[in-house]
Amino acid sequence: MTKMTKMTSANALPLNTILEGDCVEVMNSLPANSVDLIFADPPYNLQLKGELHRPDNSKVDAVDDHWDQFSSFAAYDKFSQDWLKAARRLLKPDGAIWVIGSYHNIFRVGAALQDAGYWILNDVVWRKSNPMPNFRGKRFTNAHETMIWASKSEGAKYTFNYEALKALNEGIQMRSDWVLPICNGGERLKDENGDKAHPTQKPHSLLHRVLVGSTNPGDVVLDPFFGTGTTGAVAKMLGRDWIGIEREETYRKIATKRINDIRKFDKDALQVSTSKRAEPRVPFGQLVERGMLRPGEQLWSMNGRHKAKVRADGTLIGDDIKGSIHQVGAKLEGAPSCNGWTYWCFKRDGKTVPIDVLRQQIRAEMNDQTN
Repeated sequence: MTKMTKMTSANALPLNTILEGDCVEVMNSLPANSVDLIFADPPYNLQLKGELHRPDNSKVDAVDDHWDQFSSFAAYDKFSQDWLKAARRLLKPDGAIWVIGSYHNIFRVGAALQDAGYWILNDVVWRKSNPMPNFRGKRFTNAHETMIWASKSEGAKYTFNYEALKALNEGIQMRSDWVLPICNGGERLKDENGDKAHPTQKPHSLLHRVLVGSTNPGDVVLDPFFGTGTTGAVAKMLGRDWIGIEREETYRKIATKRINDIRKFDKDALQVSTSKRAEPRVPFGQLVERGMLRPGEQLWSMNGRHKAKVRADGTLIGDDIKGSIHQVGAKLEGAPSCNGWTYWCFKRDGKTVPIDVLRQQIRAEMNDQTN
């Protein structure tokens, strides 16, 4: 059950809770180095001048709320500096932050990020497949927003689930321009009057991609501008713990109801594609020790040009070249390096089989033992 509470003690991290209050004060009350990821959708400081109307003279429901209004750029910069400093204190050493904004604020926020010590990893353009038209016809249609992804510091070992994002993109490397629709239809939350519950509600798809790509199940995700709770809703679905900070009571109530209605995906569904580098290390010698390959057995290169013999210590010898599966493959090919697991094959029943198949068998056994 989602909880709403006021300022919290610094002794514990209030997981899966919406905290009431000013985001800087609340973040400063939480334990340092305790959060894996921060997703921030701060006020954009749109500087709207008067009402905006469509060609038929109907009024556009634009962002004119008090929380988006600042007296000057200097006041907005001070606000950005304060919350970014508080947020960086909360991040674990290998933590990261996403900040989303429009042309009104994202450049100022980007400078504040760098000044605060964050290390920018990417700027990601969210290109809206169904943007609101430019009704006045005096500028280009604002068809995108920009997200900045940054680690806490330059040397941080931040989470990046490259293979999972590649799988989301039908096997193609995920680019830094994302074409996704704005929040509309049944996803758009409404208040009791049937109006938009929040003018800048972010779509589920955007947060899904961010969290799948840069967090793991069990990570803690904090959103200091929680609004109607998209970050919390998606985090709950994906098995991440979350913390929301929101000073507006109306938004807190809507977010609480929304998240209480969310069901977490089961454990198997939360698993994502990982790179082979992240999988358990299996020395080639284990294949020899376990009798999966025998000393004296012949291995063949994938291209069929070279062969080598397995030795009892897990090394190979071929053409008077001795060494690991990687070293021998590289020397035979005259290459600076070689991935021996994908280079060498053995033969069974007349069929050529990559030695990596044997490694995956051992890894499967290791995973069964840990689950």
